[in-house]
Amino acid sequence: MLLTIPNLLNPAQLDKLRDILAAGRFVDGKLTAGFAAARVKRNEELGQAPELYQRLVRILMPSLGYNERFRFGALPHRVADPIFARYRPGMTYGDHVDDPIMGSGGPRFRTDVSMTVFLNPPEDYDGGELTIRTSFGERQVKLPAGDAMLYPSSSLHRVAEVTRGERLVALTWIQSYVRDPARRELLYELNLAREYLLKEAPGADHTGLVDRSYANLVRMWGEL
Repeated sequence: MLLTIPNLLNPAQLDKLRDILAAGRFVDGKLTAGFAAARVKRNEELGQAPELYQRLVRILMPSLGYNERFRFGALPHRVADPIFARYRPGMTYGDHVDDPIMGSGGPRFRTDVSMTVFLNPPEDYDGGELTIRTSFGERQVKLPAGDAMLYPSSSLHRVAEVTRGERLVALTWIQSYVRDPARRELLYELNLAREYLLKEAPGADHTGLVDRSYANLVRMWGEL
């Protein structure tokens, strides 16, 4: 399932993030890539600056916790510390899948869901589309600033070459309570129906059936 999260960050948060990033030092993105990905990765990422980095995290991460679409779409068990990346003209990231296990600097976790948060407007740069291969063909993604895209970490994806301007994104990875992407999609759609019924017909028998079915499927498929 590919899931767009509109307005994950508001304009004030975006302005603050970009101001902080403008004061940061960026380094070669290959430093955080696995062996296979490093061969096709040409971008820059925010370098070591603990105080500055924590300021960025305090803006971004609470927004995930408050966002219902993120919570029900990803069913997050663990969320990785984000990476802040920059693409300038000539930079790209070729076809790759994300590393299945991450967390070399701390607790190890499985990557089930990847997330790209767009930090500057699409008109600021040419190219730079996130292209995700699906069973229905390729999907090109270039979202407004503040929007995010969730997609399975197992999917083959790439970032097209930036030919003008600068592309700024935040990236993170999630270990989901539900490992299988098809099951996550089913649960997400069932929860949409569940929430509608709980609002429109809270006392109806069929509402209770859907509510219990959702809870018991999460119980059946969830992993701790």
